[in-house]
Amino acid sequence: MSNLSHYFNTKSWSRRQVLTWGLTGLGITATAAILNSSFKTSSSVKIPPLEEQNEATNLNFNPMAILRDFDYGKVLQENGRTIRVFEVTANSSTLQLNSAISFISWNLNGRVPGPTLRAKAGERVRIVFHNEDGSSHSMHFHGTHPVEMDGVKPVRHGKTEIYEFEAEPYGVHPYHCHVAPVTRHISKGLYGLFIVDPPEGRPPADEMVMVMGGFDINNDQKNELYAFNGIPNYYRDHPIRIYQNQLVRLYLLNMIEFDPAVTFHIHANMFQVYRTGRTLTPNEESDVITMGTAERHILEFSYSYPGRYMFHPHQDAIAEMGCMGYFDVIAT
Repeated sequence: MSNLSHYFNTKSWSRRQVLTWGLTGLGITATAAILNSSFKTSSSVKIPPLEEQNEATNLNFNPMAILRDFDYGKVLQENGRTIRVFEVTANSSTLQLNSAISFISWNLNGRVPGPTLRAKAGERVRIVFHNEDGSSHSMHFHGTHPVEMDGVKPVRHGKTEIYEFEAEPYGVHPYHCHVAPVTRHISKGLYGLFIVDPPEGRPPADEMVMVMGGFDINNDQKNELYAFNGIPNYYRDHPIRIYQNQLVRLYLLNMIEFDPAVTFHIHANMFQVYRTGRTLTPNEESDVITMGTAERHILEFSYSYPGRYMFHPHQDAIAEMGCMGYFDVIAT
């Protein structure tokens, strides 16, 4: 049996087993620990400096950093084939949602949402999933893959599971825990975005990710608070700075449980909609879009005039309970 076959046939590993054996024990040679040049942001794109703003949470993550943080994994060579490897760990941490409410989250890599994983269409990806939380969890990816890689089998505390498949089709795909009750595992924070870029790429833009989530504070299967990228009202209190007349590409995902559908609206502007990220030309133009849970799109827009512009769901109650923000457009 080859090393790779043995890797696939392994049912579940402890993290210690994986780390003790090591990647070299699988016959893997690291050729690059970072993305190749085709993934790098174009020099024509200007991104405002990131301000140090982390007082909203006692976790080691900053929603402003999450906005433009893409995890390209590590590029390895195995038996002559290139594989992009990601490492994801489930655990529990306390989120300080506001000055009065803390929330025990189940999270991935210490953040809500989990890391934004990114690859190119046709690449082989390997996700090494460690569960260090006390409850069983898993990682289920939307997109195309064999049934063995579907992530519906619970991974127990202290175990490691390997998910490996071709990154296809290109587009924007959510991933989330699929352990029952799924609504609870998702609403506790176990979700994220998997971006598969088309082979030819997309035009240069200021790219950012917004994942909409809800928080059921009292376990009544209703959300009491909502957020973009983990912390209610973060982008209301810390507006997102963008440059005037520069294209913004927004990867938008709705992972709000318990609400059948939500909308997303930007003020004083229109956006081009690329539904599910599955096209290279826009499907429509609007200033508001409706999404059910797990729906996602690419929205592209630019602002012609400087100033501070609001964005939010057009269900005003949801907006007022934390899903509110501003774009601060800087004159150029």
